[in-house]
Amino acid sequence: MVLGVGNLLFTDEGVGIHVIRKLEERYSFPENVSIQDGGVLGINLLGVISDADHLIVVDAVKNGGKPGDLHRLEGEQIPKRILAKNSLHEVDLLEALTLCQALDKVPETVIVGVEPKDIESVGLEPTPPVQEKMDKLIDMVLKELERFGIVPSPLSEIPV
Repeated sequence: MVLGVGNLLFTDEGVGIHVIRKLEERYSFPENVSIQDGGVLGINLLGVISDADHLIVVDAVKNGGKPGDLHRLEGEQIPKRILAKNSLHEVDLLEALTLCQALDKVPETVIVGVEPKDIESVGLEPTPPVQEKMDKLIDMVLKELERFGIVPSPLSEIPV
């Protein structure tokens, strides 16, 4: 499962949703791959998350870098990153993953994201440093899928 999370109303906070939408516009995925717009649902995603064997989360990642820096987090890095509580959906996502443990069905999880410049201003588009990294974030998701032997089919030529 590829899961984009965030809030489209707050500039860079919506980057995960923007990436998911671009993936759906550009590629066709095999039946065993689910592309999900998780928005800010957090804990309400428990049922969907617990069905996945592998989970790729796309999000804005405040990790102490400069705006536009790309990040890939997995394993022990995820709780440390989310404990910083940079936004509410991250806390709920951690809780949903923790509850998966109670169900004995925790997906192998990787978070890919970009360091945001602004997650508080109201705006429907990401800031320029984040917009400039959208294609690289898409490439990161595709690389994660490739680790599992999954190569989506392009739907058409992608404009430059």
